[in-house]
Amino acid sequence: MALRNDCFALPAGVSWTPVEEALADLRARLSPVTAVETVPLDGAQGMVLASDIAAPVSLPPADNAAVDGYALAHASLGAEGEQRLVLCEGRAAAGAPFGGIVAPGQAVRILTGGVMPAGTDSVVMDEDVDREGSIIRFGSGLKPGANRRRAGEDINAGDTALAAGTRLGPAHLSRIASLGIASLEVHAPLRVAVFSTGDELAEPGEALSPGQIYDANRAMLLALAGAQGVVTLDHGRIPDRPAAIADALAAAAHGADAVIVSGGASGGDEDHVSRELSRSGAMALWRIAMKPGRPLALGQIDSVPVFGLPGNPVAAFVCFLIFARPALHRLAGAAWPEPVAYPLTARFSAKKKPGRTELLRARADGAGGVEKFRSDGSGLIGGLVWSDGLVMLEHDRGVVEEGETVRFFPYAGFGLV
Repeated sequence: MALRNDCFALPAGVSWTPVEEALADLRARLSPVTAVETVPLDGAQGMVLASDIAAPVSLPPADNAAVDGYALAHASLGAEGEQRLVLCEGRAAAGAPFGGIVAPGQAVRILTGGVMPAGTDSVVMDEDVDREGSIIRFGSGLKPGANRRRAGEDINAGDTALAAGTRLGPAHLSRIASLGIASLEVHAPLRVAVFSTGDELAEPGEALSPGQIYDANRAMLLALAGAQGVVTLDHGRIPDRPAAIADALAAAAHGADAVIVSGGASGGDEDHVSRELSRSGAMALWRIAMKPGRPLALGQIDSVPVFGLPGNPVAAFVCFLIFARPALHRLAGAAWPEPVAYPLTARFSAKKKPGRTELLRARADGAGGVEKFRSDGSGLIGGLVWSDGLVMLEHDRGVVEEGETVRFFPYAGFGLV
């Protein structure tokens, strides 16, 4: 389905938007854009479930033994002292139920997974039993229902086994297979086009001309997007020429479900991405009260959403994690992902004025504390390499003193390694 052309438009008079408000707004505006298809179970790894799956059967389907031992009726046991029961002939094993009825005062051999025979409700473990021919003896203290898995203990028939929006991993596929389901409805993989803009950029491996730098953003953004389970499309680096950027946006939108651009997203003389989105598509320049980041150009070309990220690598990295990542999940039909955060003790102090959210490159010390990178400069990629997560200093927070509690967001919680 297509998004509305004005889905990113901001109300008149909006200036600097707090991060939490911007995220809530973005979440409300987005919806899945990919088609729904039916795939076999063995082709569903990494796909996003398009509809709820209701359990067609209960798991376990019947009461069964959790251990190897002997099945019996607890009511036939004495209150104290040694218990003595007579064994029935035969046994219950997984896939081979016992066909008879166990009378009071009797027991039957049962193996792990075997269906509880009629007349039994508890299992005494092998390790607790002395057997002499057809007689078993064991001590008192066995609880009613001991070592029995109840029917439906995992899930009851008709209950929701998995919800729409779940990105399917090995555990989910095991759940689906255990219910006997061979095919399922999923969203087609989201296709995301990525390109960089800037006359100053050169391709890694090329010789640099005076004033040039290597394009670090494109490789980073392709990897960030790929880690979210989408199909990435590399559209290269585009010079700061309005016509070239217009062509690049049109080509990217033609073959993708979403587009990510770094550079040219603000309002300067060479910020042709935002200008072109305003001219030929729909565009809103979201001024986020956040450091690093701030300007975030959100628009559409032919109903395809475009995310214009800052050109500075750290700002592009942070804006992707905070805004583009959850948006891509939502466009792909997945549930909006909330990042994992831990309270840690600051091993640093930081100056901050209330009124904006700040995200610091940080590293947990393994002892309940967290350090920050030596510099807050958004062009220092070394800080991304050094860090293993971000510390978020909230919108209304002021100066941070060493020893205070801060929230740490590990990169692993964003799906990164």
